[in-house]
This record gives sequence, structure tokens and C-alpha cells, in this order.
Amino acid sequence: MGATPGVRGGPPFRIGLLGHGTVGAAFAVLLEERADEIERFNGQRPVISGVLTRSQGNFEEILAGADLLVELMGGTEPAREYLLAAMRSGKDVVSANKQLLSQHGEELFETAREHGVRLRFEAAVAGAVPVVRVLEESLSATPIERIHGIVNGTTNFILTEMSAGASYAQALAHAQQLGYAEADPSDDVSGRDAAAKMAILARLAFGTPVHLDDVPYEGIEHLHGDDMAYARELGLGLKLIGTAERRDGGVSVRVYPALLYGGHPLASVVGPFNAVTVESEAITEITMSGPGAGGRQTASAVLGDVVSVMTGGARPPAPPLSLPLIEDVESAFYLHLDVADHPGVLAAVTQALGEHEVSIKSVVQRGLGENARLVMVTHPVRESRMSAAVEQVAAFEFVRSTPRTIRVIEEEFI
Repeated sequence: MGATPGVRGGPPFRIGLLGHGTVGAAFAVLLEERADEIERFNGQRPVISGVLTRSQGNFEEILAGADLLVELMGGTEPAREYLLAAMRSGKDVVSANKQLLSQHGEELFETAREHGVRLRFEAAVAGAVPVVRVLEESLSATPIERIHGIVNGTTNFILTEMSAGASYAQALAHAQQLGYAEADPSDDVSGRDAAAKMAILARLAFGTPVHLDDVPYEGIEHLHGDDMAYARELGLGLKLIGTAERRDGGVSVRVYPALLYGGHPLASVVGPFNAVTVESEAITEITMSGPGAGGRQTASAVLGDVVSVMTGGARPPAPPLSLPLIEDVESAFYLHLDVADHPGVLAAVTQALGEHEVSIKSVVQRGLGENARLVMVTHPVRESRMSAAVEQVAAFEFVRSTPRTIRVIEEEFI
């Protein structure tokens, strides 16, 4: 029996490609480049059997002619409809769609379980960093205590530029010029993109459904250059951090700017890179780092999922658990106050903080007269207590602008 046209040996593994934008086009090129090597190891040659875009292709025909669907369309509809239809027809699927998974993940996971198919989504979380595969396979029997990391390369690039002296506007413009940031960067700089990724990682690590709307997030738009300067003076670096961890019998998931000491494994991650740290009593901590942005890097993660499906890796998602979501957690804080330098100012501030059980670790004072600044780092305290304390301090007449707070991560791994 002769070989199928276009196939050099074994039978083809037919891939229906939904979407042919930046990532879809890069995936098609990468697949062709790696096809020989994949065939050598798997006995089948991956080929794109059909492409669906706004102007070409028919979904039903592509589905009927494919062994696997790869969804790189973006958005929630019609991507959701297409993935559900594919899984209900018994086809495995691969997606890089973080918004879809963070908003409709449980429906997709349940459909995958019901029909015994695989749903792979490595590229939806941290670019080329294989954190999904590590959680699903290497650490599948390990109780995870915390996952936290830098899961948005755009904001990490901006913060790296700001730490070198650039303003927020200058750093954002440079990121857009280099293609790291979109023309409308709001999802990235607001923290929403990172929140979607942390919702997905929380579901993987702890088995409990987490929707994007369950994840409180803060971005980097409000950060000032003087925050970066004081951070350097205090021996700290500034990152946008996503955290998912066990707390008080439940799970806390959140995204926030944070100051880190130099010994933390995420402190040295600069530019458009992602890094994720997984912590457990059994393994202490594992940190994975790699490119977080770019069409070819994302396409590489998608291709890894395709190969995993071809070799039979990864099971359908496990049924969900029910753990409460915890919002009020402890953290140390950086507090920046613009004040008029009158007698008793520092005493009044420390008294107000003390009334809410906020203990001060260090204080830096700069300036005189009407242009004085107080910069403090607190010991860990419940976020609700810190919020109430800052609200009280903000009401003092000598406070000249809205106080700014940034969380501080105190752990160091040396």
C-alpha cells in the first residue's frame, strides 16, 4: 500500500488549524520545520489538513478531516463553540486561548472528561515555560502549596525599563515599538491577562474551579518612577506577580505588583521573560523561566501540546474539587506618603497604623517643608487591616496626595 501523498513514511496525523494570525502562521511554519523529526519519533507525520479563518475554510469540513484541532483564534466565541463541537465528536484539541479557558474552563474540562478526549493548553499560560505540562504530568501526584510567578512578559519588560530610569509612558512606548505590547495594552498593564492565566494555573494545581471573575487583580499603570528609586534604595525589585496558594483551608488567587528582595528566584527575571515558581513540601521549590511573548515562542508551546497528544500523553482533566476562595490574606507592604513636614507627622502616621495592628519594619524620610515624603515597609499584616489603616492616614490634612501601597514578598531562596 503506497504512502499518502505529501507524507514520507507513516500515515499522516491530520491537524485542523483554527486561526491563521501571528501565532497560527508561526505554528504552521514551525510544524513544517519539525515534521521530519516528529515523524521519526512518533511514526506519523503531522500535516495541516485544513485552515479556518474569517475568509476561508468551513468548520464542519475541517473537523471531519482532522485527527486533532488546534485553536488559535482568540476570543471566546466562536472558539468555545468550535472546541465543544470537536470534543463532542471525539477529537482531541489544543488551544492557546487563556480568556476562553479562564471564563469557560469547567464547561470545556467537563466535556473533555465526558467524551474521553484530551484538552491541552500549555501556550495559554506562560509562553514557552512548560508549567502546565509539569503540573499535569511531572507533579500530578505532588500536593502543591503555592504557585507564583511572572506570567506576563509585557509588564515585566515595562518594569525592567522603569527600573533603569524610564518613565511608564516611555517604557510602554518602547514595548509597543518592539512588539511586546499591543496598540491597546490594557489587558496586560491592568493585570487582567495575568489574572486569566492564574485562574487556569489555580485549577490545575488545586483542582478547584476558578473563574477569571474570582481573581482580584491590580496592574502597573499607577506605579511611579520614585517607587522604583525607593525600591532600589531599600534593596528591592518590582514585578507584577500572580499567586495561587493554599490559605486558611481554601485557595487564594490574585495578581498584584510586588517588591522582592534580591534572593527571591523571581527577582532576577528581566525583560519580556516569564517565570513560574512551584512550591511544595515534597520538592521545596522549582522555578521555570523562558520567553513569555512572541508568535514563534507561543507556537513552540502549541507544537509541544500537539506532540504530547500524538504520543498519548496527558489524561482528560480530573473532576473538580470544592475549595473556598480566600481573599483577605497577609502581606508585608511598601507605603509611600507625600506629606507636609510638620511636627508630629510621623507620630500621627505610626499611631494610625498601630491602631490597625500595622507594624513598621523600616522608614525612609526625604525632603523638607511642603515637599516631604515618608516611605515605609511594614511587617506582614492582613490586607483588610492595611487598607483600613491607609484610609485613616489618607484623611490627615498633612497628607498631600493619595497614599500608594505595594505588596512586599519577603521570602528569599538562597
